[in-house]
Amino acid sequence: MGSIPITRSKQLRRRPALQWPPFLSFRRGPGGAMASKIVLGWREWIALPELGIERLRAKVDSGARSSALHVDTQWRFTERGSPWVGFCLSPGHGASVIEAAAPVFDEREVTDSGGHCTRRVFVRTTLAVAGIEREIEINLSDRRGMLFPMLLGRTALARAFTVDPGRSFLHGRLSRREPGVISRPAAPGEALPFPTQPPHRRPS
Repeated sequence: MGSIPITRSKQLRRRPALQWPPFLSFRRGPGGAMASKIVLGWREWIALPELGIERLRAKVDSGARSSALHVDTQWRFTERGSPWVGFCLSPGHGASVIEAAAPVFDEREVTDSGGHCTRRVFVRTTLAVAGIEREIEINLSDRRGMLFPMLLGRTALARAFTVDPGRSFLHGRLSRREPGVISRPAAPGEALPFPTQPPHRRPS
């Protein structure tokens, strides 16, 4: 009986070192079946199509529990009796300001890496990265002074992704032709799938 694991160990050593694509990782799932996870670098281009954000640099941090999106300003309003949050952000240098809105999913205390605790609004929206789309929770925060406007935490990565902290941008820059990714914010007067900021609520 003791010779069986030794024999298997020798067989594994003879296999090629790169037997899987470098952006896939494999693990044992329920019942012993092999399940794959997509490998992300510690920096990746992501999209938030439901919010009109076609490209955004994100820091992928499995040490952070929740995901955070920088917003320049945010405001609250009620839509059909339900609480909503509107917000504005600039996705990058020289990019147009994007105005979006979403139902409030939750409000929770969040402690940042510096130990400061603040109460933040959470929304649920679709994340697009590495050819995958999934719904995640995002809290809205002021990330001015940070290198990345988006922080992708471990709850957004769960069961689908793993992180290689020594690599970056493994999946390139998102294409305008990629399905499910909005290539631009809505034009003036164009109908949106959610209410934007009412004129009388526009911050000064």
